[in-house]
Amino acid sequence: MNNIKKIRNTIPELGCDAVLLTNDINRLYATGFKSSAGALIITKDEAWFIIDFRYVEAARQTVAEAQVVQLPSGKSYGDIIESTIKDNGIKSVGFEDTLIPFSTHKEWLDKFGAELIPAQKKIDDLRNVKSRADIEQMIKAQRISEKAFAEVLALISTDMTEKEIAAELIYRMLKNGADDKAFNPIVVSGTKSSRPHGVPGDEKISEGFLTIDFGANLGGWCSDTTRTLCVGKPDDEMVKVYDTVLKAQLAGIAAVHGGVKGVDVDAAARDVIQNAGYGDHFDHGFSHSIGLEVHETLKASLVSKDILPVGAVISAEPGIYLPGRYGVRIEDTLYITEDGCENITNLPKELVIL
Repeated sequence: MNNIKKIRNTIPELGCDAVLLTNDINRLYATGFKSSAGALIITKDEAWFIIDFRYVEAARQTVAEAQVVQLPSGKSYGDIIESTIKDNGIKSVGFEDTLIPFSTHKEWLDKFGAELIPAQKKIDDLRNVKSRADIEQMIKAQRISEKAFAEVLALISTDMTEKEIAAELIYRMLKNGADDKAFNPIVVSGTKSSRPHGVPGDEKISEGFLTIDFGANLGGWCSDTTRTLCVGKPDDEMVKVYDTVLKAQLAGIAAVHGGVKGVDVDAAARDVIQNAGYGDHFDHGFSHSIGLEVHETLKASLVSKDILPVGAVISAEPGIYLPGRYGVRIEDTLYITEDGCENITNLPKELVIL
């Protein structure tokens, strides 16, 4: 993964002399190198990757198309960014305006003596479109998480707690080759399943719906999947709710293609839930984009203004949540193509009864 050239090509459009990246994920996207600190400056001709002694050896072996500069002892990243800007006659800098604190923005204005130009929207646009190589890595992360889920599914019983299932998922994703979890798994059962982002607790799994939302991280790329199971026999309304969510998901997936409005995709799924009488119980959007972060910037929701581009990767996750009773969510991951989408999720979607 190296996208320095892509970022460099945006400099004329941004109207700046250089782009400065300090955010961990943006630096990973640009260089393919993961670190907890660092800075990358890109101009139309050169690039400098500033990194401290903890990472410098590995960075010099990994980072291409940028000069790796070790942060000197006693100096701050701001000091070296300042000297690089001034030594190279940089008068304007594109920066991560939606991610940088106000205090840092003010410090940079005083320190760098350069105009700061908002650039994060352009970086987001670049990150939203994945290459085939990117999606292949995301598919590998997806397969790891699916294997872990299948292994945990065979273990689930009412003798286990929500936390234990979450821990098993994390352990098995790592054992099966993940670098990390993509996020803390959501495991909620019984009446807690009505909480879309419920936190696994010490409660033992109870009868009723059991919602499990999980994902692996591999090489920086995330997967994201949700399945809702049933512990014990579901009643007729539970079956209706589950079937409604599944029909809504399939309707939303059928509406996806390159250039579609996010609000239209959401509407395709939302109409199914509304017509079934549960419109007041689907409060989040149909999807968010996924990549180096599990929640990126594109959305398909009631209020979305996004146009979903070819190459974007989005979730497909409608849900119905009846407070104090139960909830159902089914989530797949879609790679958007010109005339539709590729569903990279392989797990079955019929209701599993434990």
